[in-house]
Amino acid sequence: MMRNIKLLIVAFGFMAFTIPNNYPIDGYQNSGIKRLKRLQLSIAGDLPDAGLPPGAYKSINDIKLHLVSRKKDATESLLVVDKLLQKKIDAIFPRLDKSYSITVLDITDPKSIRYAQQNETRGYQPGSVGKLAVITGLFYQLAKIYPDSYEKRTNLLKTKSVKAGQWALTDEHTVPIFNIETNKLVKRQVIASDVFTLFEWADHALSVSNNGAASVVWREVLLMAAFGDKYPALTEDEAANYFKNTPKNDITNLGNDVVNLPLRELGITFDEWRLGTFFTRGANQYVGAKDGSIGSPLGLMKWMLQLEQGKVIDEKSSLEIKRLMYMTDRRIRYAQAPQLREAAVYFKSGSLYKCDRSKGEACGKYKGNIQNFMNSVAIVEHPDGTTYMVCLMTNVLRKNSASDHMFLAGSVDKAIKEKS
Repeated sequence: MMRNIKLLIVAFGFMAFTIPNNYPIDGYQNSGIKRLKRLQLSIAGDLPDAGLPPGAYKSINDIKLHLVSRKKDATESLLVVDKLLQKKIDAIFPRLDKSYSITVLDITDPKSIRYAQQNETRGYQPGSVGKLAVITGLFYQLAKIYPDSYEKRTNLLKTKSVKAGQWALTDEHTVPIFNIETNKLVKRQVIASDVFTLFEWADHALSVSNNGAASVVWREVLLMAAFGDKYPALTEDEAANYFKNTPKNDITNLGNDVVNLPLRELGITFDEWRLGTFFTRGANQYVGAKDGSIGSPLGLMKWMLQLEQGKVIDEKSSLEIKRLMYMTDRRIRYAQAPQLREAAVYFKSGSLYKCDRSKGEACGKYKGNIQNFMNSVAIVEHPDGTTYMVCLMTNVLRKNSASDHMFLAGSVDKAIKEKS
């Protein structure tokens, strides 16, 4: 008996470390994402350092959509301000400071949800939060290729391998590359010769926010729209010829449509959320920018709400996207709040800052004095059943916005949990 207790203590001790990963650890068989195999081996004791925060251990089968029972309810009918919750949120954020914008939706009781907002329509440069629009476009096109078979959609994600090419260049973020034969993990920047499955590219785009991976996924979504049911058999040469022989303006328009029209179908307007530019310079030679990128807390909340309703394409697609957002990473920014350690967190953040050092002001990473955008979207599920969604977008100059979001996350969490 004592030996078993010691083993449990040792196992818990391993959980003090963190390993980058988003998709549920036991989802390797479902997704084919190779680094998940490493985490499984780590947890089994065959490889070291399998530690993850307590909230990261949900099984793929434990991740659920919370508002399917309210699928028929219109977005506007659910985003109605609750006076008590609004009062709590107003107490956290200075009303006159337009640098802070937030939407909060408490869905602990699906029959009686609570909503609060502040500066909710204000537009921000969304940064990497825009990658959620790319993933939405991916599942939208998969549904068009295989309208009657979700299994064929996920099988294509798992088996279709594509090469990075110049589209993935350049990005400072590394990606984890695990060799399942040698059990060796390498973390490095994406190079043009890299080949991953669609599932792995999507995972790299969200779990480590790799810009190159996001551009590759966006490229493949564009090709899906261009080739339709011929896409699954599309070769690298055929794809290259398409981009070589098609007018750049036509490619730009289609590339813009594939990530924005699915948002419009969800009732998210042009000014609430749009994506207009690829994430890497390497993509610019193939496709141009259009209309710019913008995001608002209201637009992102509309998306999260409908994800939980199962309305982002369909229920199975919504669930798969939520799995891809599941945070089993070294938690950062908003998700790093100690109050969320025990909670499951489905998360994406994005930042963009700019400094003018000629002013003689302190300025640095996430602490810009010209612009200092920081955006966080999160679905939080506590063990006690408390469940809520948040979109926090800020442009607070000369302040460490990463730390600011972390501290604010604790305050929002307390406001949700307070009974009165």
